[in-house]
Amino acid sequence: MNKIILTGGGTAGHVMPHLALLPSLREKDYHVDYIGSKQGIEKKLIEKEGLPYYGIASGKLRRYFDFKNFTDLFKIFFGTLESIFLIHKLKPNLVFSKGGFVTVPVVLAAWLAKVPVVIHESDMTPGLANKIASKFAVKICTTFESTLSHIPASKGIHTGAPIRGELFLGEGQKGHAYTQLDHNKAILLVTGGSLGAQSINDCLRDSLIELTKTFHVVHLCGKGNIDHSYDYLEGYRQYEFIGKHMADLYAMADVVVSRAGSNTITELVALKKPHLLVPLPATQSRGDQLLNADAFEALGYSMVLKQENLTSETLIESILALHEHPHIFIEKMAEYAFADGTKHILNTLESLLT
Repeated sequence: MNKIILTGGGTAGHVMPHLALLPSLREKDYHVDYIGSKQGIEKKLIEKEGLPYYGIASGKLRRYFDFKNFTDLFKIFFGTLESIFLIHKLKPNLVFSKGGFVTVPVVLAAWLAKVPVVIHESDMTPGLANKIASKFAVKICTTFESTLSHIPASKGIHTGAPIRGELFLGEGQKGHAYTQLDHNKAILLVTGGSLGAQSINDCLRDSLIELTKTFHVVHLCGKGNIDHSYDYLEGYRQYEFIGKHMADLYAMADVVVSRAGSNTITELVALKKPHLLVPLPATQSRGDQLLNADAFEALGYSMVLKQENLTSETLIESILALHEHPHIFIEKMAEYAFADGTKHILNTLESLLT
């Protein structure tokens, strides 16, 4: 039996691709272990899947001066020692890393033990953790073909992103039953990711009176962001986070508004859902969401509204324009050959085990 360690954490975006691969890995009789941070979001998500979970010390290296950089170096050191112990204990044939700073000690420990490492990079340009980890990897899978220009040619392979199979099995009727929304209006689904997006939340709520004339609105607002002062609106439903019902919400949605995280975009394209992207601005990130959004807008898959232009008026205008001409985007999304990269990634992993 082949043994594989999965690693990634910090956000749900570093975990969901693992969950997309998991059914196929189980089907092929892999023994799967997971290494993540001790208290990160990945711990809860992975333990729900019944996988053995091992938490290690995790630090973060920042691109700017911060005293935490010094203390986090010690966390990374201890995390590496813990990872070395786990690699020798679990004896994997392969490590698959999705990114996040918790992965750096795991990848380094695997390299020291001569265990092959495969990395998946979701964004247009590699983040700092993957830049470090890529030095110890044998293969680097990418969501975007253009990312190959940023990594060694001998390691890069364009696979697309893995998509959770259950997302294709969603039923709109079950989504309506879960939200208790009827069928007399189109459904607008708004999400800011697992942590929420305050600017989108605020702007959407300022726009609700106008939007609910045309749509029932389902709002995934992030942990701690429920605002009960809007409960009076019959056509508005808000949730902190959606787990197993997400496929049904996608299935019933006519239009989706989202941040521009790579995993979310690829899910929307694979499901052919007309969507408006509001990427994180460069002032709040390293600019990866802006690059993601620009790439998919250029391909004709996405409509984009930059946060600096985000107002209740521009949000309403963009959503209504998207709703009036959804077929333009649906037809373009149908052309994307790498909408689901699950099979391509599995082929890459298996090629290192033969």
